[in-house]
Amino acid sequence: MSVDHTRAPVLEALVEYHRQGRLAFSPPGHKQARGADPDVRSVLGDAVFLGDVLASGGLDDRLTRGRVLERAEELMADAVHAEHTFFTTCGSSLSVKAAMLSVAGPHEKLLIGRDAHKSVVSGLILAGIEPVWVEPQWDAERHLAHPPSAASFEKAFEAHPDAKGALVTSPTPYGACADLRAIAEVCHRRGLPLVVDEAWGAHLPFHPELPSWAMDAGADICVTSVHKMGSGLEQGSVFHLQGDRVPAELLKTRADLLGTTSPSTLLYAGLDGWRRQMCLHGEELMGTALELAAEVRAAVEQIDGMHVDDRADYCGPDLADDFDPLPVVIDLEELGVSGFQAADWLHEHHAVDVHLSDHRRIGAQITHGDDRATTGELVSALKDLAHAAPDLRPAPRTEVPPPAELRLAQALLPRDAFFGPAEHVPLSKAAGRVAAELITPYPPGIPAVLPGERLTEPVLRYLRSGLEAGMNLPDPTDRRLDTVRVVARDAERAERGRRSEK
Repeated sequence: MSVDHTRAPVLEALVEYHRQGRLAFSPPGHKQARGADPDVRSVLGDAVFLGDVLASGGLDDRLTRGRVLERAEELMADAVHAEHTFFTTCGSSLSVKAAMLSVAGPHEKLLIGRDAHKSVVSGLILAGIEPVWVEPQWDAERHLAHPPSAASFEKAFEAHPDAKGALVTSPTPYGACADLRAIAEVCHRRGLPLVVDEAWGAHLPFHPELPSWAMDAGADICVTSVHKMGSGLEQGSVFHLQGDRVPAELLKTRADLLGTTSPSTLLYAGLDGWRRQMCLHGEELMGTALELAAEVRAAVEQIDGMHVDDRADYCGPDLADDFDPLPVVIDLEELGVSGFQAADWLHEHHAVDVHLSDHRRIGAQITHGDDRATTGELVSALKDLAHAAPDLRPAPRTEVPPPAELRLAQALLPRDAFFGPAEHVPLSKAAGRVAAELITPYPPGIPAVLPGERLTEPVLRYLRSGLEAGMNLPDPTDRRLDTVRVVARDAERAERGRRSEK
């Protein structure tokens, strides 16, 4: 294929659609903004509606003979050194599920880093896959998880030789990266695929000073959220494929099973335009972002009570393999305030929103969309936060258990626990019971409790104290956590009986 990265097939097709003055008697019903509510038009602008056309029978013909989307996906694959790329308008939450379902099926095993996003757990529930959890590399001092090591995956495969493959998250929302080449080698030695949840790594292919990305490291499938660190619109995601361990047609059918039949051309256009932008200007744009991040890091490090987590904090023996400096993660422990307090204060007093917050940190991601004006406002707001901190102290204490007490035993498959008979019990009586729901501090969205895991006092104290300190727990049925949804006693006993008979 002749590759011309100055082209943007989706955007060009939209231009042609409007040039021809097409008149649609088909969805969407707003009919190129004419039927949209005037107040909505005044807020969103007509450009949103003008770009909202059918992908098939609008942007392309009825049988998609113009290959508009296909050509855009081919260009994206070339840009990141993949063999196949698929666009999705349902976010990486869908993409990672499609990847999982293309590797393992019901009651088959998949090795998964326990620092996985809640969307991975949703995939387990939908597919009935049996997870084999691979422990992250825990930094007990900082209460932070880094991606599992290749040695941990090797050990897990030895214990579970019937596993169908592996899934690892890299980079993490904090910027910690796995040794993907080594993990891929562990999988490929067995003829098995590696899936990488690279949702936070859309920018990695476009500057030599950034960590290696999944396709270059040998992964079979990687999932990328272009809206996170790229220029795509929210929900714009791609998944890439290389090699023959997972057939391209199989991955596509799994994605079709989950995806919408009414994809947004707006999101396709954002993905297509971002790829062109990065291929033509990516190294320059990423280079500027790296310079800005370095300046922000240096400036924040000078603020009393604040420490910017850096390579020396994250990388080394039993820690992360590499480090992305663009998520500027700021440790506030010496300042005496929590990340929850800091995020709320910045939002209220400076109209500054950070991308993550936990019991002791906030994260301010720098992208190619920033400049010295935006980063200057960030640093100024952080200086004001430091001055205001005495009035915010003391930080409500979140009782974070040591790593060994954070891990819960998997008593049932996530699917069986989630869909089986359940009941609500008071939090004070939940220890020892098997969870029937996810409980996820968000962001970053890594579940502390999965369906099928046996609850313990330390984890319940962590969640309750975190909630009182300002932690966001969006997914339990009782958002106040007065009660917890657990597997009914009879169902738990029946499952134990079935296992004992095997």
